[in-house]
Amino acid sequence: MLETVSLSDLTSILPQEQIMVEEENDPPLGNGGYITVFPETEEEIQGILKYAGDHDKKITIQGRGTKRGYGGQNEKADILLSLSKYKGIVEHTVGNMTITVKAGTSFHELQTYLAEHQQRVSLDPAWPEQATIGGIIGSNESGPKRLGYGSSRDVVIGLRMVYPDGSIIRSGGKVVKNVAGYDMNKLFIGSMGTLAVMSEVVLKLRPLAKYESLVLMSFQEGNLEAVRLFATTLLESMMEPVTLELLTPALSERLTGQRVYTLAMSFEDVKSAVHYQEEFVKSISPAQVQMDILPQEKAQAFWDQFYILRPNGALPSTDTETVATVKIGVTNLDVLHVLKESELLQDSHNLVIQGHGGLGHGLCQVTLKGASGNILRAITHLRQLVEQLNGYLIVTHLPYVLRQQVSVWGKPPSYFYLLEGIKTKVDPKRILNDKRYVGGI
Repeated sequence: MLETVSLSDLTSILPQEQIMVEEENDPPLGNGGYITVFPETEEEIQGILKYAGDHDKKITIQGRGTKRGYGGQNEKADILLSLSKYKGIVEHTVGNMTITVKAGTSFHELQTYLAEHQQRVSLDPAWPEQATIGGIIGSNESGPKRLGYGSSRDVVIGLRMVYPDGSIIRSGGKVVKNVAGYDMNKLFIGSMGTLAVMSEVVLKLRPLAKYESLVLMSFQEGNLEAVRLFATTLLESMMEPVTLELLTPALSERLTGQRVYTLAMSFEDVKSAVHYQEEFVKSISPAQVQMDILPQEKAQAFWDQFYILRPNGALPSTDTETVATVKIGVTNLDVLHVLKESELLQDSHNLVIQGHGGLGHGLCQVTLKGASGNILRAITHLRQLVEQLNGYLIVTHLPYVLRQQVSVWGKPPSYFYLLEGIKTKVDPKRILNDKRYVGGI
């Protein structure tokens, strides 16, 4: 199907070495393209979008592919626009603690650069060495440290976007105190690249923590009521944990060697303040609970391992069985119900299930591995439970064929007509990431 895109037209926009013809075999995750282009400048991005608009071609946007199995009802678009070569620091204002970075920059590259200035971006995405800033912001990704530092929406203060017609727009600004008018950033954050191609992102920064520790509490008897009472006491105290993440027994066994419910609490501050909070945790710890306190190096090693547990759409799968991941949002302590039900599904659906959830923010990530039919039934079961709890379930990783058999996003929200109206206004030809978002947008 190479005739769908003119190579000669593309080579007039960017050099031949930045164009790659996709192999004939179709990727199992979909969201590919017959031709992949690697723009290195904003002008090249504009040229590709104008070409697509003039010739009614579809474009799939990709950073480095870690989220290739996230949404999408199309196996291939005409063009896969990869931002993996569109990277680098645009501007760093150390004193104001802000940075402007190109969307294809990996999270690891950015954090390594900022560490030299004793600063950081307060996000903790999965697969940080490969995940790009654009992909993280486009999917509004966050990890366990969301409890202390918030999500992508809390760190972005400005965006530079390329609309489908090639025009450039800016939202927000370059300073933290920028509150005039409607916050347009929130329109694009989490929109899965369906409205515009992210060019540059302005982020607010935090200083590197002076010290960090990780407290692991293993509930040997599996008493989730004890977990609830402890978490409630801690959250109502003056303590400030950065994470309060509950691990299912299967996940805990993989990370700690113990197959029990484990609560992972991170503390970041000056060393004396961290130790004070550790002692407070000891004082309210329930009986029959094993507690381990990991110092900074071991704590960082734990999280380094944690962040590469989920499936990575950029890597070829070595599993002979199907692997899926779902993101679940519920009221904070309803996480306990979700993780307990996930554990029960292992036996009833013959699956390997590993999950974790934040008792302070209510977000869970559950990975399922096994036969395809069992996974689809388990997802349906979990969604029914979550909806009864007035929450939501989104499938964030699943092979393309199975995404045709399950609603990735669930029921369209009551305000769906607004989303559809914005998409129609901004991208009337549905060029960008068509059918990648909620309701087939």
